Amino acid sequence: MNLLLVRILFLVGSMIVGFQAAGFIGILIGALAALVMIFLEIGMRKVSVTGLSSAVFGLILGLIMAKLVGDAFSLTALSREIISSIRVTLTLVFCYLGMVMALSGKDEFSIIIPYVRLRRQDQAEEVILLDTSVIIDGRIVDIFKTRFLSGKIIIPKFVLRELQQIADSTDPIKRQRGRRGLEILNTVQKESGLDISINDEDFAETSEVDAKLVKLAKLLEAKILTVDFNLNRVATIQGIKVLNINELANALKSLVFPGEEMQIKLIKEGKEHNQAIGYLDDGTMVVVEDGRRLIGQDVKAVVTSVLQTQAGRMIFTKLNR
Repeated sequence: MNLLLVRILFLVGSMIVGFQAAGFIGILIGALAALVMIFLEIGMRKVSVTGLSSAVFGLILGLIMAKLVGDAFSLTALSREIISSIRVTLTLVFCYLGMVMALSGKDEFSIIIPYVRLRRQDQAEEVILLDTSVIIDGRIVDIFKTRFLSGKIIIPKFVLRELQQIADSTDPIKRQRGRRGLEILNTVQKESGLDISINDEDFAETSEVDAKLVKLAKLLEAKILTVDFNLNRVATIQGIKVLNINELANALKSLVFPGEEMQIKLIKEGKEHNQAIGYLDDGTMVVVEDGRRLIGQDVKAVVTSVLQTQAGRMIFTKLNR
């Protein structure tokens, strides 16, 4: 049963109830009332679960405060009519203030109903958020298969929306990257065997996906899995733990030291005069001085220095003559 069928049944049921209550005029009244409810329901689709929970929390808090203050006024010598008016006024004021305050600070609510974690303190579940870059990168498939990461994997809905926009781009390169990301997500959900879920929180007041991701990570006390260097920096500054696949890959690369000999196949020319470039099995770039004339051959080279950059490790060598 889809949503459209439910709306039609609701409309028909309202018309039948209206007919039984007021005849043919009741049919029109019932239809109008049902349409109003349907439009309200469509408008409420933009309301997040977190926002709704915060509003309910603020409403309950406002009712409690209004009851306490109203009881205090009942101890005075005021007449019943005045006290009743005061109670109604207090209820409206405190309920309004409670809902406004709760909605304004909903991002800081970590104990509202959708996010209550009913578990033992010594069995804390790790929550990991995926960003767009790490999904498109694709290495998460192999990482998840190895069970290197455990816990609950969450894919925010705004990340899915960004992937869809990239996949629908007029730029063929972007379109290919977006479609690749969607295919990788499909593979992860089918083959990883991990607990993967979609989070509907959107943070409509924020337009940037990275900023939304940081806010959601704070709300859920989650880690962010990414390959985006800028997101890594921003999240770390705000106290959020980041799992960067590039940093993991760099940490797993083979260690080499000056004076060590290695064999490398030269593939292309380097930027400087007479340089040639080769690559180790893990993708590390090796620059060989005076190796341009030997491109296409396997050569023995001696390490002279190792340069660690944000993009990775570069090894500088010279031919072993």
